[in-house]
Amino acid sequence: MVGRRSLGRRFGWLWAAYAVSAYGSGLGFGALPLIAVLVCRAGPAEVSALSAVGPAVGALIAVPLAPWVEFRRKRPVMIVTDLARFAVMATIPVAYAFGRLGFVQLLVVSALVAAAKIAFNAAGGAYLKSLVRPDDLLVANARFESTNWSSIAVGPPLGGAAIGLFGPVTTVVADALSYLLSALGLAAIHDREEAPRSTGESPVRAGALLDGWRHIMGHPGLRALYLNNLLVAGLIMATEPLLAVLLLRRLGFPPWQYGLAFAAPCLGGLIGSRLARRVVARYGRPAVFRTVGTLRAIWLIGLAFVRPGVVGLVTVMAVELAIIINMSLYTPVLATYRLEHTPGHLVARTLTAWSIGQQVSIATLTALGGLLADVTSPRTALTVAGLLILATPLLLPRHERTPRHEPELPRSHHA
Repeated sequence: MVGRRSLGRRFGWLWAAYAVSAYGSGLGFGALPLIAVLVCRAGPAEVSALSAVGPAVGALIAVPLAPWVEFRRKRPVMIVTDLARFAVMATIPVAYAFGRLGFVQLLVVSALVAAAKIAFNAAGGAYLKSLVRPDDLLVANARFESTNWSSIAVGPPLGGAAIGLFGPVTTVVADALSYLLSALGLAAIHDREEAPRSTGESPVRAGALLDGWRHIMGHPGLRALYLNNLLVAGLIMATEPLLAVLLLRRLGFPPWQYGLAFAAPCLGGLIGSRLARRVVARYGRPAVFRTVGTLRAIWLIGLAFVRPGVVGLVTVMAVELAIIINMSLYTPVLATYRLEHTPGHLVARTLTAWSIGQQVSIATLTALGGLLADVTSPRTALTVAGLLILATPLLLPRHERTPRHEPELPRSHHA
């Protein structure tokens, strides 16, 4: 079992910091669009811009941050980005209290938080690689994946109830405080992190901004997985607003059923993440990429056949459950492969490039899906997304490549 394997005290603090941040974000899930509607009286176009443009701008801001993260100790970078997110998010309840909260502020907050998240994840991946033994990476990534899905299952329903009881900015306060607690948890690790070893390159040179993409596109296995991930993540996320319109407006589902349809299947993330290590041990990583990578893509078309009533609700939950179980099994295996096949001096830039590509893909395909739904219907757009994603398994790698040789770096903090 994943939960029974000890990875040491330092990893325990890292996992705890991740958990408190994840649950805070779960409570605050969808808070900014809700505040835009309830407080700023934003219309559909503004809400769509907040959901798509904010993260896309954040991805652009993160591009020059990648070399900065790469050539610094990673734990201080994680603490700084946590504190930055706390400070930025805290401006919302302060402005709300003084009656000065506006849509532009929400857009700026969305972009800055997205950029800080990318930088944090890049530093976190590099730090994890130095913190645990190579054969423990899959276990560690599976724990993060399990925590992520449980926070999504529990957080939004509790956040919705908190907003109803205490007001629209309640969950933003909780989310901001979670970043502060995460920073305190990281500070409690108290290890002496090795400084990044100099490679003789300047962190400010123009080429350093693109080194992550060069590594991904120059590695056959990573390139295939990256292109597959761009399309799968983009197409799956593009269906969320389409499904919201279909269920809430066209089919008349009450909001509580809509929330249940997405929250309950997230418990499947606990199943997939806990199976990851045993499935890889039994069938091998190439089989997981091919089989599970295919299984996470074939269910989406089922959303196009949703009907009113209980049958429709069960259909959505079954489709979402199947997708999430396979995604939560596949994702930690992918994250481990990505770390194993990336030299230590390129980890932060590679993870940043990966996150930026995914953010841009989600924003682009979400916008295209919305345009198609306006021209035709939400059900037609869902059908097109479901059919397109069926072709994505063709991009999965056929064979696993042996990791490139990388000089072993000194380790001062094994688990």
